[in-house]
Amino acid sequence: MEQWLAHLQTHLRYSPHTLQGYRQDLRHLVQLQADTPLDGFTESHIRQAIARLHGQGLKPRSLARALAAWRGFFQWWAPVAGMDSNPAMGVRAPKVPRSLPKALSVEQAQVLLDRPGLPAPKSPVECRDQAMFEVLYSSGLRLAELVSLDWRYTRQDGYESQSWILLDQAEATVRGKGNKTRSVPLGAKAVQAVSRWLEERPRFASAIGQDGPDALDSSAALFLGTRGKRISPRVVQLQLNKLAALTGLPVHVHPHSLRHSFASHMLQSAQDLRAVQEMLGHANISTTQIYTRLDFQHLAKAYDQAHPRAARKTK
Repeated sequence: MEQWLAHLQTHLRYSPHTLQGYRQDLRHLVQLQADTPLDGFTESHIRQAIARLHGQGLKPRSLARALAAWRGFFQWWAPVAGMDSNPAMGVRAPKVPRSLPKALSVEQAQVLLDRPGLPAPKSPVECRDQAMFEVLYSSGLRLAELVSLDWRYTRQDGYESQSWILLDQAEATVRGKGNKTRSVPLGAKAVQAVSRWLEERPRFASAIGQDGPDALDSSAALFLGTRGKRISPRVVQLQLNKLAALTGLPVHVHPHSLRHSFASHMLQSAQDLRAVQEMLGHANISTTQIYTRLDFQHLAKAYDQAHPRAARKTK
């Protein structure tokens, strides 16, 4: 199981959060069917395990993730173990209600990034944060993709960049889910903010040690923490929440909120679903289509407010 998880991390670049969840799901499976060797698992064992997890109070979304983890593991391992089939393949996950992504309005995104009432970013940390958030909103990156960015393409002593920026061309090359590489544009505000951060970056880079396995990764990374290492996803989350509070936004803002906002606002303006699919790196356009529901909500609200015959009846 650990070999499979290592395969997902190394070859398919699954996020640490997803891998942690899958590891817990695999642990549940072993604990629930402790008397059955893995190569003896049948569809009945998988159904029993799901039923027990449901009885323990797990929600449909968690059960669906567990099934996905088990199905993926057996798909990889069953041929090696000489099993006739994947015992989890025929088990259907419980239906998960599909909630709409939480996107900021255009006005909220502008408040977050323009920082009205606050001084312009001056300190190295403020310049770094502004650059990170501008890139998230400008290009619709996932959080893991953002922190993986290098400030230029680097190939040296066994290290090779997975994602990097081309500032003079106003674009970034990103390796995302499924080990797929795509190019995304960087807006003018993002280019300006990144340029300003690169002027301050040497202050953080000076803390990088000259030796050790992390030295090359840190020296290549675009966004650094105060100790000179590649910034962690958790720091990005904390800094974004801090900025949202300072600007007075009445909503919780997660880095993924800026990705959702990018997609929603692009669709509102361009109405080009295929283009948004490519920029988001979605393998299936049905994943992108959920943003059309956000767009419809925006139009419906405008209709309710503006159309003379749209007013709801009141008692």
